[in-house]
Amino acid sequence: MIPAAGNPEGKFGFNVDNTIGGTSQPNPWTEGGTTEDWVAFYRDHRIGHQLDLAGNSYCNKLWSNIAPRLNLLFEDVTVKPSMLHGDLWSGNIGSADGSPSIYDPACYWGHHEAEWGMSWCAGFGNAFWDGYNSLIPRSQGFMDRKPLYDAYHQLNHYNLFGGGYINSATQQLEAVRRILDNKEKGK
Repeated sequence: MIPAAGNPEGKFGFNVDNTIGGTSQPNPWTEGGTTEDWVAFYRDHRIGHQLDLAGNSYCNKLWSNIAPRLNLLFEDVTVKPSMLHGDLWSGNIGSADGSPSIYDPACYWGHHEAEWGMSWCAGFGNAFWDGYNSLIPRSQGFMDRKPLYDAYHQLNHYNLFGGGYINSATQQLEAVRRILDNKEKGK
């Protein structure tokens, strides 16, 4: 996460659309930099876009139940735009001249928690994530949002490679639906 020097208006998105792996990743700038703007960006340009590409009717039906309630996952948290690598996993790290480096980014300004979306396959040990949390502590409700961030990358993997990734994405979306159902019931 870096300061907003390259994003003086404090919005979500990026100057250009890019790719995550070989999949297109739309990055239109949001109107503002509020939590509500983030929810709309992630809803439409992350999960919504991947679902459009996947064409899975069950996941689309799940999303139609989830999307209107997505803001419930962000109650009591203020989301500020952070520069994200966007595709942070062990295959995109290495060293250059003996110094650590990361490469093959899918950069955009987003919620810092979205960086955790690849943690299910990142190959980083607990020390890495503990170090991350020592710099950027987990916000209240993180574990409720994590399946949402995982689902984006699992849908992308399905769009890239096919196979069982759709089952993983479905499980994450079903988890989000259960979390939202429980929030609405006051649990």
